[in-house]
Amino acid sequence: MPSLVIDARMVHSSGIGVYLKQLIPFLLPSFQVSVLGKPEEINEFAWASSVQVIPAEAAIYSIKEQFELASKIPPCDIFWSPQYNVPLLPIRAKKRVVTIHDTYHLAYRHTLPLAQKVYATAVMKAAVRLADQVITVSHFSQTEIVKYTSCPPEKISVIYNGVDTLRFRADLPETASKQLKDALPELPENYLVYVGNVKPHKNLITLLKAYAGLDSPLQAKYHLVIVGQKQGFITPDQEVFQFLEQQPSLRGLVHFTGFVPDELLPFLYKCASLSVFPSVYEGFGLPPLESMASGCPVVASSSASIPEVCGDAALYFRALDAEELRALLKTVLTDERLRADLVKRGLKQIEEYTWEKSAARHLSVLKGLLTSG
Repeated sequence: MPSLVIDARMVHSSGIGVYLKQLIPFLLPSFQVSVLGKPEEINEFAWASSVQVIPAEAAIYSIKEQFELASKIPPCDIFWSPQYNVPLLPIRAKKRVVTIHDTYHLAYRHTLPLAQKVYATAVMKAAVRLADQVITVSHFSQTEIVKYTSCPPEKISVIYNGVDTLRFRADLPETASKQLKDALPELPENYLVYVGNVKPHKNLITLLKAYAGLDSPLQAKYHLVIVGQKQGFITPDQEVFQFLEQQPSLRGLVHFTGFVPDELLPFLYKCASLSVFPSVYEGFGLPPLESMASGCPVVASSSASIPEVCGDAALYFRALDAEELRALLKTVLTDERLRADLVKRGLKQIEEYTWEKSAARHLSVLKGLLTSG
């Protein structure tokens, strides 16, 4: 059986962690799998007993990690990096694969500190050069990778992510609302939900400006709930907090939940009246699809990969146009038939995004490398 070594050090990160946790079980029947990571983190998963765990403790994005990766990656048929932070020194792998989810750090490098800007540019270009195959998650990201790294398009395989429809589903029990209220007692009865963080490209400021301009009765009926970490990012969107400080009328209407356990997220979608995804830059974007799977209507920006992924199952606005978003919010929140139609279209749309389909495409790419020269 061919050997596959996977860098699983980010298995508990939000997007990359979901990607790893969903795909690894599908790879086990076809490969002898080893994973790099902290044993105490890897051993939490049911598939841990079927892989060899190679302890890797060095901080990610550090000089020390580069030496650790070079020394600890064993001889193998394929080494797979699930994100652009690849080993830069020689490793004992016959073939190398890297997944680059997006090129945010290159497209928005003007917003980054100098050290981060230099590192991201050098490492992402090296990742493309050193890899025998590049995987990305949308045709939009494929175009961006070619644009910013000069990677040949034929070297890039586009493989969509999936949605965990066992977790995110419209037929959650009727007790979901009570369970959510017990866990988050401050949660309002009716609300719009935003799931993400406050990095500038997530464009939360446009959503806040749009919401601030809604009629008072509509605001009173539908609060805005922001799910995700509020602090702790290298490049947080300070404009968000400044805007909220200048809008005393929004106090009591805008709620930050902070970190929410994974098991509560499906309930937050299910009980929301509307999910809003205002991002200006996404390689894929799972929250809109998770919303659709949960039976929640979606309004999203028309930027980047979002229309490619969401198709006709969302209503779109120009990402920086708060007035257009405000009008759309008012329309959707006051039209139950429209919301019901969006829910129906969303449930149809997610049929295209299963982890089984995604895994089959990953296996095809990996097995193809074994037979290539």
